[in-house]
Amino acid sequence: MTGNVTIASAAYQQVRADIIAGRLTPGAKLRIRDVCQRYEVSITPMREALNRLASEQLVVLNDQRGFAVSGISRAQLEELTHTRVWLNDVALRRSIEFGDLAWEEHVLLSYHRLARVPRYAGADDSELNPDWDPPHRAFHSALNAACPSRWICGYCDQLFDQSSRYRNLSRAIVMKERGDLDEHRPIMDAVIARDADSAVALMTRHVTETTKILLDRWSDIAGA
Repeated sequence: MTGNVTIASAAYQQVRADIIAGRLTPGAKLRIRDVCQRYEVSITPMREALNRLASEQLVVLNDQRGFAVSGISRAQLEELTHTRVWLNDVALRRSIEFGDLAWEEHVLLSYHRLARVPRYAGADDSELNPDWDPPHRAFHSALNAACPSRWICGYCDQLFDQSSRYRNLSRAIVMKERGDLDEHRPIMDAVIARDADSAVALMTRHVTETTKILLDRWSDIAGA
């Protein structure tokens, strides 16, 4: 049983990462035998992994057609963004209120690690760097880490991952329009200064600006 749980957890992490990165595209069929072969996992742990992903709305289950990667839509992106802004407001304010010196150090270290990883790769910076994603997620998670509600922090992380699906499907478009502007440093500075109003305003702008670009270029994304 323990072995199956471990295998199911590993399969869950692998499939989840591929969905968020866009390697498994929205609407893609996840036929059990095909995904078992792809990830070298037997049927039982793979079903457990897919059911867990369905509970996070990254996968959908249709009784007639089986599992598939959840689709994307303009309406879903707008709702996702509004919800993320609301929860980030609460989480960030509470984190600033309750955060101690260790939390401040955690935020600073997370930003330092993010700033050291280039967003672009390749000889002429023409490729997007996949190594930038983990420290980016870690920085956003660190900002809310002192919020005393684990529920809110968990939802914020989940919404970040859902948003990352859209961003990763259109990374070239977003990066081209936003350039290499570091919007994270001002957020970090406001958080360390315990300026909750400024931190929330900067975070809201950071999140909503990406959504605005995606909605303006929706035809390019939906057709990708």
